[in-house]
Amino acid sequence: MSPYPRFSAADDARRSTAPDDDAVSPLRPPTLPSNGSRPQAGLPGEATRRRGSVELRRGQATGPQSDNMLLDSPDSGGFTRTDPWRVLRIQSEFVEGFGTLADLGPAISVFGSARTARDSAFYSIGEEVGRRLVASGFAVITGGGPGAMEAANKGACEAGGVSVGLGIELPFEQGMNEWVDLGINFRYFFARKTMFVKYASGFVVLPGGFGTLDELFEAMTLVQTGKVTSFPIVLIGVDYWQPLLDWVEGTLVTAGTVSEKDLSLLQLVDTAEEAVRIVAASAGHEHHAS
Repeated sequence: MSPYPRFSAADDARRSTAPDDDAVSPLRPPTLPSNGSRPQAGLPGEATRRRGSVELRRGQATGPQSDNMLLDSPDSGGFTRTDPWRVLRIQSEFVEGFGTLADLGPAISVFGSARTARDSAFYSIGEEVGRRLVASGFAVITGGGPGAMEAANKGACEAGGVSVGLGIELPFEQGMNEWVDLGINFRYFFARKTMFVKYASGFVVLPGGFGTLDELFEAMTLVQTGKVTSFPIVLIGVDYWQPLLDWVEGTLVTAGTVSEKDLSLLQLVDTAEEAVRIVAASAGHEHHAS
């Protein structure tokens, strides 16, 4: 049985002729008089109506009230596919994220490929990163998926720390890995990415693909532009990342599109111990993991 309400043919006909509340737009120009002149504002007897902060006059003031459309009309579900509704959804994701993570305490975001195999050396390094971050007093935040994200969550969970996953709706289902203790699922990448930065004191980046590069370069841009300060970004895997840094230096720096000092935003290491020592020192936490 369909979870959606069923309507009769008469309901469909009434909806097709009834004015939609959202169709009365303050951006649509009012109908001009037959002589083609524009109506004058404020003429006596002309309809004026306010809808929240919007003031409607003349032809714009016609149509049903918002409460009427809410309470006295069948809900076809159409509004849930409009941009105003999406704004509310976006707002709800920020509210949920802020409310859930506000008391998280010091944390580090760990990024890396969902395709990292469990028998990979980088999976083992991810586990060690999670364990060492917890030993240094940090919660661990990942994208909540498999691969390198799962590894960091597993290390944090087994070390008795707070293991956070920030999932995202994708065309292919990933699901939250089993080592996440505190998980939030997002519809919108930008809301999710805000949480990665707002509640973290730094980034540890394991080898990854486009998603990892997106998160890496956004973090670099935020640091470069002063949007976030004292925010260490550590790449693990010299052989993996060095060609990218060589290209940045040899092409972007040479072309003058970035400055040489921008390269100092990144630190390149090969071990979990080095990575955690750097982010812990920058965030004011003494590293004491063995």
